[in-house]
Amino acid sequence: MPIYEYVPTSGHCDKCQGRFEVMQRIADAKLAACPSCGQPCERRISAVALGGTYSVSDDKIKHSGLTKYRKAGDGVYERTAGTGGPEVIVRK
Repeated sequence: MPIYEYVPTSGHCDKCQGRFEVMQRIADAKLAACPSCGQPCERRISAVALGGTYSVSDDKIKHSGLTKYRKAGDGVYERTAGTGGPEVIVRK
C-alpha cells in the first residue's frame, strides 16, 4: 500500500506540524480532514523513490510510464523524459 502525504489547506497546524502521512490503498477515498486536528486537508504528490539497483535513466523512466522534470530556472521545471504532464511547469 502506498503512503500518501497530506497537508492542511490552511498551510499550517500546531498538532500535526503542517503535514502527516497515511498508508492507504489506491482505491481508498482521499481524506478531507486531518485525523488529529480536524482541519481540512489535501493530498500532496510525493517524489517516487527510485534508485539502488534500479536504473533511473531517461529511457527506463519513459518505459515505466513515469515523467521526469529538471529544474530549468527559478520556479521553472522542464520535462526531460516521458510524455505525461505539461512540457514546462512554472511555480510561483
